[in-house]
Order: sequence, then structure tokens, then C-alpha cells
Amino acid sequence: MTKKDIKKLYHQISSSFAHEPFDDVMKQCKYTIKKYYSCFPLLFQMAVLLVNHHMLASNEEDKREILNEAAKLCIRIREESDDVWLGRNASSFEAVCYIMLQQPQDVIDLLGEEIRPMNTGYEVMAQAYQMLNNTSKANEVTQVGMYQYLLALMGATPAYLMLNANDHERVEEVLHRSLAVAEIYHMEELHPNTMAQIYLTAAQLYGSLKNRNKSLHMLQKYSDVCTKKFFPFSLHGDSYFDQIEGWFEDFDLGSRAPRSEILIKESMYQGVCLNPAFSFLKDQPQYKNILEALELNIGSE
Repeated sequence: MTKKDIKKLYHQISSSFAHEPFDDVMKQCKYTIKKYYSCFPLLFQMAVLLVNHHMLASNEEDKREILNEAAKLCIRIREESDDVWLGRNASSFEAVCYIMLQQPQDVIDLLGEEIRPMNTGYEVMAQAYQMLNNTSKANEVTQVGMYQYLLALMGATPAYLMLNANDHERVEEVLHRSLAVAEIYHMEELHPNTMAQIYLTAAQLYGSLKNRNKSLHMLQKYSDVCTKKFFPFSLHGDSYFDQIEGWFEDFDLGSRAPRSEILIKESMYQGVCLNPAFSFLKDQPQYKNILEALELNIGSE
């Protein structure tokens, strides 16, 4: 199956999850996996698809079964594919499955305990293009590297906040630095999903401390990003990262989100309304307005 066909099929099935009975779509997934069981790039995207929609299953047993199926697909790719890069991605995603299955030792067994330095091959590649007088390509490679490191830094913030939840001074310092970087790089516009996760995590931490004002402040920022800056969603650059659009389009799934817009909007709303950390806010007018905005956002185009 070609890369283009895989991308098309993925988004077709992803849309079906939002509009058709879950069991019917799962049958389609199983049929596709069986039919193209020797097409490893497709199997990897099916694993991604299953993980991104497993939460729609009606019970916990079915959710675990779907995650285990995704992990098995990754194992098959890792063990049998000759594509080194695909195998590496499959290993990383297999580890994600184990985390979601609450099997941390399996992650350590798979990835090992050694913390390796991040690859900086893009710097050498950029220098090579510069030596060939291809300044445009050197700029593109450099921007892609910078963009990925920026997202790695900001993307680690929610987990780092949770790791230091009992150290209030550390939490404040993490937020201070992260939000400063976010402002400099216009992260709410550049990558709103990352900022939504940071704001929601911060709101939860403040909620656990029963800090009403700070929790509401972060929830408001979360709601504003989700309702005003998120959609229509696509990966994109900006006036600073102005050479990376082509890189996004070359992604296996393109620049589109791995889930349908309506499912993303529903999860944004549920992340607040079903979150016990915010139960102490239920009588607050601002909290009610935030919930209303997120709920209205589900039906908006």
C-alpha cells in the first residue's frame, strides 16, 4: 500500500470512529489488518489508530484488548521489518502502549535503562547543505531541528509538573520558565495542543491544592486555546519557522490530527467536566462559563 493510500485510509477510518458504531469500525480495522498483514507501514498506522481511539470502547477490558493488539502490531514490525526507522518508531510506540496498560517494567525492558544523548545529526546535515551552497535546504533542516527540540522541551512540561507536584516552589518555577518560552515562541498559535496540555495539568495541580484563583486562571487559558486557537487543526509553522511546511506534508499522516475534530473537542470538554480535581469549582460562575464554552465548541464548525 502506498504512503498516500495509507494516509487516506487512516483518516477515513478515523472519521468513521466519530460517526459510526464503534464495534462496526473495529471490524473494519481488524479486516484491514488481516488483509494487509505484510504491509508494515500500514500496520504501524493501524497501531496508532487503535491507540488514538481505544478509549471509545465501552468497557475497560475491551480498551486493554485494543491496546494489547496495538502493542502486538508494533512487536511484529520491530521483529520482522527491514526498515530501521520504522522499527525504531514501532519500538517507541510499543512503549507508549505499555505505559497506557500500566506496565512500566515492560517499557524499561524494551528501551533499556541507559539515557542516551539526543541525536543532533540535523546540524551536520545543515552544514553539508551549506557547504553545497544550498542555503534554502540548510535553513529548512535547521528549522526542523529547532522546532523538534522546542516541542520536546515544552512537551515534557506536563509530566515534569506532575513529577514535582509536592514541590510547590518547583511547580511555580517550571511554569514560570515554560510560559516564558511559550510566549517568546508564540506556542499557543504554533502548537496549541502542547499549551492546552500544560494549562490543564497546571489547573489540576492548583485544583489539588484547592487554589481556586490559580486553577480557574489556568482553566480559562485552557478553554481559550481549545475554543479559539485550536481549530481547524493542522501542524504548521509561522513567520519564524517559515521553512517547515513541506516537512509536515511528508509525514505519514500529513499535517492533520490523528483523531477527528469532534472527538478531540469532546475529549477537551470531558477533560474538565469529568475531572475530580475541579469538583470544588462546580459552583463558581467562571467555571460554569468555561464548561459552557467547551461544550458549545463541540458543535461549532
